[in-house]
Amino acid sequence: MSRAEGWVMHYTTVHQYYQREGHLTVPRKHVETVLLGNDEDEGQERREVSLKLGARVGDQRSRAASLTPERIEQLSRIGMRRA
Repeated sequence: MSRAEGWVMHYTTVHQYYQREGHLTVPRKHVETVLLGNDEDEGQERREVSLKLGARVGDQRSRAASLTPERIEQLSRIGMRRA
């Protein structure tokens, strides 16, 4: 999996949590399951993936300086980053 694909997978998971909970105060040990893939894409099956979301959110917050401005903007829109 490329870094770009990993980013999309993790962002999708964070966004799903935010949509359901309305915040990103994720417990450190929380594991989130997300359904990835698109039935309309030939050869790509939908699959469930479980990610350690709490750890991921904490890591992203602590590594803010290494993120691109575009990624910071994406995360800001869902409440992970504060301007």
